[in-house]
Amino acid sequence: AAGGGLRSRPVLGGAVTLAAPAGYCIDPGDVMEAGDSAVGLIGRCAGGNAAPAILTATVGGAGSGRGVAGSGEALAAFFASAEGRAALSRTGEARTVTVNEALAAGDAFLIRLTDTGAVPPEGWRAVLALRGRLVTLTVAGTPGAPLDAAAGRAILDRFLAAIRRANPATANPATAG
Repeated sequence: AAGGGLRSRPVLGGAVTLAAPAGYCIDPGDVMEAGDSAVGLIGRCAGGNAAPAILTATVGGAGSGRGVAGSGEALAAFFASAEGRAALSRTGEARTVTVNEALAAGDAFLIRLTDTGAVPPEGWRAVLALRGRLVTLTVAGTPGAPLDAAAGRAILDRFLAAIRRANPATANPATAG
């Protein structure tokens, strides 16, 4: 459980704000920034009753999100390929990943996958562009409490909504300095 209780946290000098869905919190110690990218780990809030789940948000460098919106067919083909499955794999090996479902949801592309190199093996990913950056959201159960497909999708949908609310397209990202 995340004790810090943060629901949102700007990263990369305010370029993007990480945001957690209701019931989940960002632990400030679990946000890493390196160069022009960031990753945040999000868990259940202390004392909360949300489903046990591990959520991550990864933010790519400036310009990394170009061409993501509206390219569902190309993304589906990529993630079905060996290279795409390797990119999804916890171990980097295509053979561990099965893409169970891949679909566009507005400006995001969603993937339900099984990765035998991960515990638990079932999970969801969302890929979208925010403020020109590639953002990947991941939702998985915990080793003791795997999420079924519907529960994982419901959490992913709330995670996407929180991230979109925290990063309105019309807002100017804060500049560092």
